[in-house]
Amino acid sequence: MQELRKIQDDDLFLASDDDEDTQSNKFLSFKIGDESYGIEIKSIIEIVEVQRIIEVPDMPVYIKGVVNLRGKVIPVMDLRLRFNMQERKYDDRTCIIIVNVNNTAVGLIVDNVDEVLEIPENSIEPPPNFKTRSGSNKFINGLGKISEEVKILLDVQKILYDEDFQKISNI
Repeated sequence: MQELRKIQDDDLFLASDDDEDTQSNKFLSFKIGDESYGIEIKSIIEIVEVQRIIEVPDMPVYIKGVVNLRGKVIPVMDLRLRFNMQERKYDDRTCIIIVNVNNTAVGLIVDNVDEVLEIPENSIEPPPNFKTRSGSNKFINGLGKISEEVKILLDVQKILYDEDFQKISNI
């Protein structure tokens, strides 16, 4: 079993730095709409099914609210809305990926989770230099090529704006 360490004196755990070598170049792939995305395994705390979300006033539209996960309050963000995609009703395939953002647990709502992939470093291209609907490609860490598929590799540290992070850190 993996060695675990505490995050901010609560009951949520992350893999230790000793596991970083075994997690290198491993990504959790998931879908939002028709697009395939990936985030580094070392950023992930756990994956849970969608549960009751309690709305918090005065938050950006993509911050859906908070969930109570085993007694811990976790802010959740809908990545569809964060990426300016059309909202869709959550179903039994919708998941919340709990990630570590600056030592704070944050939930990312995705349409469905696919698999864990190992993408060699030489198969990862830098992000493209073009504007997206949200104004830039600042969330993109790179493009992972696997056979004929391309996964958009996200940087979880950049998905939240500094001001949004300050708001959810106070929840």
